[in-house]
Amino acid sequence: YRHIDCAEYYANEHEIGQALQIVFAEGVVKREDVFLTSKLWNNHHGRESVKPAVQKILRDLKVNHLDLLLIHWPVTGNVGPTVQPSIRETWQAMEDLVSEGLVHSIGVSNFSTKKVDDILAYAKVKPAVLQVEVHPYWRQDSLLTYCQEKGIHVTAYSPLGSPDSSTMFQRKGPKLMDDPVLASVASKLNKSPAQCLIRWGIQHGTSILPKSVNEGRIKSNLDVIDWELPREDYESLCGLVTQERMVSAKFWIHPSGPYKTQKDFWDE
Repeated sequence: YRHIDCAEYYANEHEIGQALQIVFAEGVVKREDVFLTSKLWNNHHGRESVKPAVQKILRDLKVNHLDLLLIHWPVTGNVGPTVQPSIRETWQAMEDLVSEGLVHSIGVSNFSTKKVDDILAYAKVKPAVLQVEVHPYWRQDSLLTYCQEKGIHVTAYSPLGSPDSSTMFQRKGPKLMDDPVLASVASKLNKSPAQCLIRWGIQHGTSILPKSVNEGRIKSNLDVIDWELPREDYESLCGLVTQERMVSAKFWIHPSGPYKTQKDFWDE
């Protein structure tokens, strides 16, 4: 693993910084071998807040720059007709960090194509990455096509269908990891369902963020580089009927706005 996906909200960047310090000192990897991403949390939008927040991230990670900084969600916690501070103000503050060398690239997470279009209308530094939920139960084909046309890389979170968040979001529908088509493909290839999903994501054109605290699964999740899903198996996973988000935006919905419904939030 070389891409470390961090965020203020995860509250573990100081621990990651300690681990990085050890592996750098021991010569396991150099700083330039590691791609560090972090995300700006909702309460750190705005011209005055962005730089201090990133400086704290850098202190916690014990590095002098981020490879990628994302806006975590297109929300700031305000109630009213529009997001305040505006996404434009926050984006322009992030652009300043690129000029200063504190951040090499900038992007967004959980943004719709409409919201990305809004940024592209004024951006001096265009979004390099869009990080969103992508897996066979939520393929996001039109969004991927859009990003390809705009030259924006897509990173897929929850590539296994976010099984650990089902209680938090009170989901009652089918679970991707239990899908019979996936089970059949995994059995045929003598791979785990998780390996097949991660491999599907790579072949679907995204980079992947598998998450685990189990050492065995962490190792097996990486064993996806030297083989491919046969075309018919890839296409069968592309044809799963269930299409629904596993990660909800319900926590950001308010009757007074900026987002009154989830359709408002996702611009659907």
